[in-house]
Amino acid sequence: MVHFRKLSRRDFGLSSLALASGAALPLAAGAQALQPFRIGSLNSMTGVGGPYGPYMLEAARIAVDEVNALGGAAGRQLVMFSEDDQTRTDAGLLATKKMIEINKVEAIISVWSSAVCLAIMPTTDESNVIMMNTCGSPDIPKENHKGLSWIYFASNAVFARAYAEIARRRGFKRPAVMAFNNSTFVGQAHNFRDAWEQGGGKLSSLVIYEPNQSSYRTELNSVLATKPDVIVLGSYRPDASILLKEWYQSGYDCKFIMPGWTANEGLIKALGKEVLEGVLSVHHVPKEKHPAFQHLASEFRRKTGKEADMYASQAYDMVITLALAVEAAGPSATTLDVNRKIREVTTPPGQKVTSFAEGRDALRAGKKIDYDGASSDVNFGERGDAIPDFGVFEIVNGNLELRETILGSSISQKI
Repeated sequence: MVHFRKLSRRDFGLSSLALASGAALPLAAGAQALQPFRIGSLNSMTGVGGPYGPYMLEAARIAVDEVNALGGAAGRQLVMFSEDDQTRTDAGLLATKKMIEINKVEAIISVWSSAVCLAIMPTTDESNVIMMNTCGSPDIPKENHKGLSWIYFASNAVFARAYAEIARRRGFKRPAVMAFNNSTFVGQAHNFRDAWEQGGGKLSSLVIYEPNQSSYRTELNSVLATKPDVIVLGSYRPDASILLKEWYQSGYDCKFIMPGWTANEGLIKALGKEVLEGVLSVHHVPKEKHPAFQHLASEFRRKTGKEADMYASQAYDMVITLALAVEAAGPSATTLDVNRKIREVTTPPGQKVTSFAEGRDALRAGKKIDYDGASSDVNFGERGDAIPDFGVFEIVNGNLELRETILGSSISQKI
């Protein structure tokens, strides 16, 4: 099971200063003159994304250390710098400019928030910096004009179709949609409506609500008046806490389908198990039986005493992907050269590899490779997005219990 737990910043001794993981290790023979490959880790250590940023940072550090212990990528050591975007666009943009202008990074990874991602894309594009994220806004592929953005997360269209598939499998007939007014959740709402109607169904209602309210009773009552049997709720924890408490107080009986980054252990702790009993929480799940994830999980547990989650596995894959692309591009490659190799080292055809060491050896033997990662097969589509599998969790007696796994590939084929 994937556990969504919040780590304290003390857990990993975090700092906004450079995390030059492995930089103190001796360089491989003959590589002393090579410039390091500089990575910026832009994590949501605080704010809405705070439960996930620490996991992502630690997993990225594990990957950097592994690459450097093997002599680096194409003989280039990886050096990583870390900043907290606070899950805010202004803080994210300032941190991005600092890492590009002062730290001279060639890639920025671990961007969690769609809003932050969209805010920094013009800057990363202008500077020809690779940017890797876990965002689902439909605007990100549209704005990916230079092909420098790589998405380790399903788009809203794919997520919405997963919700629709889950609702159909459980026999719901009258779904309603409530969505926080931002590009991520509005996109999900409209895509769910389209997917449901294409299957011959009809929504009971669709309501877009404004955030930062002390009560959502008016919007909620308008939805409940249409007698839905399930509400697909696109929300973050603060607004979800209010909405679900008001729904529970209303006494109306229906189910909820929600994203896993909201319907998690933190929400259960905030509202109590009675309120959330039966809620379906949907999130990407890593390939738990895959060698890449098993390796990461073991290392993560050894170093932190915690269990690696989906976001951690995605951050780990970002670093390994970059390292393999650097290896394929060669020691004197530019950032754009490295970017052009990303799809080549992660997508068929090629020899399946599950680690940097495997991939490096195959590349040096003149073979094409296809990296299968801890989070997914990392097969990027035309829009630069990889589609992991979906885990459907039900909250039962205060615990998240995995009910089924839906292959991301099976959902994406329906788009």
